[in-house]
Amino acid sequence: MAAPFMESHLPQLPLLHRGKVRDMYGISEQELLIVTTDRLSAFDVILPTPIPDKGRVLTAIANFWFDRLAHLVPNHLMPDQSLDALIPDPSLRAPLLGRSIRVKRLKALPIEAVVRGYLIGSGYKDYQACGSVCGIPLPPGLQLGERLPEPIFTPATKAAVGEHDENIDFATMSATLGAPLAEAVRRISLAMYQEAAAYALARGIIIADTKFEFGIDEAGTLHVIDEVLTPDSSRFWPVDAYRPGISPPSFDKQFVRDWLETLDWNKQAPGPVIPPEIVRQTRDRYLEAYRRLTGHALPAA
Repeated sequence: MAAPFMESHLPQLPLLHRGKVRDMYGISEQELLIVTTDRLSAFDVILPTPIPDKGRVLTAIANFWFDRLAHLVPNHLMPDQSLDALIPDPSLRAPLLGRSIRVKRLKALPIEAVVRGYLIGSGYKDYQACGSVCGIPLPPGLQLGERLPEPIFTPATKAAVGEHDENIDFATMSATLGAPLAEAVRRISLAMYQEAAAYALARGIIIADTKFEFGIDEAGTLHVIDEVLTPDSSRFWPVDAYRPGISPPSFDKQFVRDWLETLDWNKQAPGPVIPPEIVRQTRDRYLEAYRRLTGHALPAA
């Protein structure tokens, strides 16, 4: 097990943004370096305890999907992923291996493209309140966790660190992005989800829902960015433990959310320290998701 990596410090590159999980640095006017740490956020709060190898798992899974889904949409990865010339100091470079990517600088769209194949989370709460999710009416009588008749596209606003995303309807998204771009985001998001969900299902994982982020280049070409179909951006459920009416055990950070719900915590920063046994079980879930999806164990650091 590699030592947990909570925060990067690269003095030779300007730090542009430190998010919930990722640190972003500027390389040039055309390129960024994104470092995925082992930080874990829940309820939009960054918790004080890292999950060892989490950043490497997220990077490896996202890169797996970027490659597998490249026929549907371009992604932000640069052809050159080497770090030697960029970070000459081996002591600074070594911790970044397997958890950093060089990407194109793109104009990020101000929405999260959420696709739901199952009724869970905020979608289930909306359904209970009004029988629809993001303005999409659903059949009556659906249970918690039930598979939807077909996947639905339910966008959300992108919140700043410490704030909460807000579900919006497609009309609001179209007014923000313009109808042609909004239509393209919806079409590509549904296509990526459907292909990935079918692949994962054959390997024992239900992708209940997921969120994508997109950016455009100077020519207006749409790219998928950030992370794709990871345990942080998706709900991964084991097929053999799934049944409607319950929130199934998961390969993602829902395990930590469930533990947090047992605490007397107001879901405001600072978050509680995660005990070692919860850390271990969470790490095991991330590693198992990688193994099932790729057919391989995560390479040693």
